[in-house]
Amino acid sequence: MNLGTRLSTLWVVVMFNMVFADILTFILPGKLQELWAGQAGVTITPGLLLVFAILIDIPIAMIFASRVLKPGANRWANSVAAVVTTAWVVGGGSLTPHYVFFAAVELACMALIVRSVWTERTSAATAPQPAVSGRAS
Repeated sequence: MNLGTRLSTLWVVVMFNMVFADILTFILPGKLQELWAGQAGVTITPGLLLVFAILIDIPIAMIFASRVLKPGANRWANSVAAVVTTAWVVGGGSLTPHYVFFAAVELACMALIVRSVWTERTSAATAPQPAVSGRAS
């Protein structure tokens, strides 16, 4: 599997885990009522929702970007996106068992993303170059 496909697939896994962690959280007794009251550990405002939208859009954008960026840009974009998303997952999470499980999967995927972009660079740089053969005239 090429690097872009691997990265894109890992970002899809991250996104599905993020979505289902939130969906299952809404099933917890009282959680929807808290949200309807504008509370989720902090007061929910339009500005805060914009910040959440930007943070959640990073993994969504990386699904596409991982496939189209050139190697150097891909390496840095995936690394920065993984670090920001990791901070979002850890800082915005809870200690409920389902959330911890989903977060562990997300963090493992983001670690694989960072490892992939940096080891791919190393292995591509150190890979033997194919011999160029010419025809004798």
